Amino acid sequence: MNTVKTVRELRAAVAQARAEGKQIALVPTMGNLHAGHAALVEKASQRADFVVASIFVNPLQFGPNEDLATYPRTLAADQDKLVEAGCHLLFTPDVDEMYPQGMQGQTLVSVPGVSEGLCGASRPGHFDGVSTVVTKLFNMVQPDLAIFGQKDFQQLAVIRTLVRDLNMPIQIIGEPTVRAEDGLALSSRNGYLSAEQRAVAPTLYRGLEQIAAAIAAGERDFAALVEQARAQQVAAGFRPDYLEIREANSLRPATADDRQLVILVAAFIGSTRLIDNLALDLDGAPQ
Repeated sequence: MNTVKTVRELRAAVAQARAEGKQIALVPTMGNLHAGHAALVEKASQRADFVVASIFVNPLQFGPNEDLATYPRTLAADQDKLVEAGCHLLFTPDVDEMYPQGMQGQTLVSVPGVSEGLCGASRPGHFDGVSTVVTKLFNMVQPDLAIFGQKDFQQLAVIRTLVRDLNMPIQIIGEPTVRAEDGLALSSRNGYLSAEQRAVAPTLYRGLEQIAAAIAAGERDFAALVEQARAQQVAAGFRPDYLEIREANSLRPATADDRQLVILVAAFIGSTRLIDNLALDLDGAPQ
């Protein structure tokens, strides 16, 4: 695996791979990689001939009171994981390389609709930052396909919409969430949890499973299901951010007639914000 820091080096390496007739896959990350990221790279290596990963902690998607300064940066360990997963090229730009004119006057890419509510409401400007940096990476690499994790369900919906609306010839592939044995979705932010918080954290997903089971059994009072689950979160020691049942394709609030649903949650335990989701197809197709 080759590691490059500049757009010029990145484009040269990708151009060489394309000249050799290789199909290009991109896996954008913010580093501090875990088994979930490795699964994205492994999927990319199955679907393409040349896998590019990026590690960039994007300041444009962090709010003023979020964890930009303390976000874990573990480049050497990340490089080892990427090699093992089958990555060919790693792009690790600094902020000046990505935003050479500074961020104040940076052109922003905004995706209406699917970016609103949920994390979009809790983290104003977050998805503009995501959409902008992903658009830049897509333009730099010009991949044939890109892999994103389904744990960030709303982010994946934003990127799918971005690619569709801007006519980008890129296939977007969502990879299922990788979980610890107790059900907790793997996340770089799990490292912030104390031992006691880590023991409680899996109850967040179990609450989603309870809602999904009730809906599958015929319950359609979504508001009551959400209220009950939020009370359980509070009792377990969480500070709820949101818990909503949405139509899985449009992310609009779900109705009793919808067949493809997604239950989305964000909650704080201590100072750590965890997100998760569970998709539910009432027509029986696997999710």
